[in-house]
Amino acid sequence: MKSSPAPVHQIELRIVALSELFNSMDPTPFHHRDLDRDAVEFLESWALEFPPASHFRIIVHIENMPPDDPTPLVSEAMRNYFDYKSVLALRNLRLLLIEGRTSLVIGIGFLALCLLGADLLATFTTNTFFRLLKESLLIGGWVAMWRPLQIFLYDWWPVMRRRRIYRNLGHASVQVLPATLQSGLWSSRSGSSPAHAVPARAVHKDGHP
Repeated sequence: MKSSPAPVHQIELRIVALSELFNSMDPTPFHHRDLDRDAVEFLESWALEFPPASHFRIIVHIENMPPDDPTPLVSEAMRNYFDYKSVLALRNLRLLLIEGRTSLVIGIGFLALCLLGADLLATFTTNTFFRLLKESLLIGGWVAMWRPLQIFLYDWWPVMRRRRIYRNLGHASVQVLPATLQSGLWSSRSGSSPAHAVPARAVHKDGHP
């Protein structure tokens, strides 16, 4: 039985000029320049609402459309940026797992010492102070395992999910269109069908709709 293809979700944003899509503080050419923070936050916030395996189509509506079609430029810039973010997320994941393994070794070693100390104190059960010390060692030993358990149970998968979203955004189909009175006012959150469209947020330099 053939598996169904991954859904394609459409994200639309509206800007006044092409320069608003890029970080104005970055002096490199457009196709290597960082994207504007507000535009990235807009794209990420929408993309993270969909399953990690989703594919995307990004439509940019520009009010002051340049004379030459900027679609190849914008497509390359987004691909370069989100590919870089994907690599960065993978690097962060590797560092997190290294930290997890190190924390696990330290935690197990400390827990073993605490259990050993608790066993030695078990012979002094009639002494209140030693009973308290024994229980403190047991509690402290298991608390030391909190950090590696947090990493391996909870912290790694959000980073992996964000990496997959970045990778899919980097491979998104990009189209740049001149903005009209109605264009850019809708953004599809559950597929490309207009029947599923909801009001979109326009992205401007100041970050306000």
